Amino acid sequence: MKKVLVAGEINVDLMLLGSRIFPAPGKEVVANDVELVLGSASAICAMGLARLGTPVVFIGVVGADTWGAFCLETMKHAGIDVSRVRSDCAQKTGVTVAISSPSDRALVTFLGATGALGAEDISDDVFEGIAHLHVSSFFLQEKLRPSCRALFERAHRAGLTTSLDPGYDPNERWDDDLLATLSEVDLFFPNEVELCKVVHQDDIVGALHALEHVHAKTVAKLGAQGAIALHRGEVVRAPALAVQPVDTTGAGDSFNAGFLHAWLEGSSLADCMEFAAACASLSTLGVGGTARQPTRQETRAALAQGRA
Repeated sequence: MKKVLVAGEINVDLMLLGSRIFPAPGKEVVANDVELVLGSASAICAMGLARLGTPVVFIGVVGADTWGAFCLETMKHAGIDVSRVRSDCAQKTGVTVAISSPSDRALVTFLGATGALGAEDISDDVFEGIAHLHVSSFFLQEKLRPSCRALFERAHRAGLTTSLDPGYDPNERWDDDLLATLSEVDLFFPNEVELCKVVHQDDIVGALHALEHVHAKTVAKLGAQGAIALHRGEVVRAPALAVQPVDTTGAGDSFNAGFLHAWLEGSSLADCMEFAAACASLSTLGVGGTARQPTRQETRAALAQGRA
């Protein structure tokens, strides 16, 4: 199997489940359950790849604290090489508190070490034996962002292919540095909202056409509607599996993992999209982004059942 390097952020998700209503200022509500799970787009993607059987090396920064240790132990247990993750005494590991009710959920995030990874943490020797570099959370990785294009360029010179999931821009500026970075990206994985924001269009197909001139192949995630891309100017779609989701946290990151796994095996664009959409769907059957990420065999079985 080809090995993937994931460069990105690591944090925990504290999930308060089954609250009847959301809390109002000065008031208290009771949740039915609580889970502490591994969070962050980069780490969830890495876990999904490992679950599918793709070897993963992770490079990032956590705080030298209990939450950081929890994250690293979880990733190590999944078979991910975390020897290049730096524990920083000057940082706190990031955390997202998710409060869910039957109708919706609310999130509060402390970024912590999310933006602490810099280009100086990623030397060229880390590319040895690696086939592909993936980066998530372009807008949150504030220290890495200015040198992200140069990082991908270095990876290309070393013979790697590259992919990028931008995540949402919390400042909603959608600056042109992302578009410039795509000149060194092979696979671009925005969701529908992110793609339309990046090119300042409201129509998803029009947004895909707007990026036809860039180097990156854009595959847009549509949630319960699956995924969409262009191939030689024609629209390609892949449906999601028909499931009853428990929690959609990290489904897009599991999509990325599924697509990369299939793509590195040499599958066609349509097959990669179908496999990725199935991975994303199956990941929603558990709480948190990693609890129900499927194996390769589980994904293939689900696809075969859907075709029957």
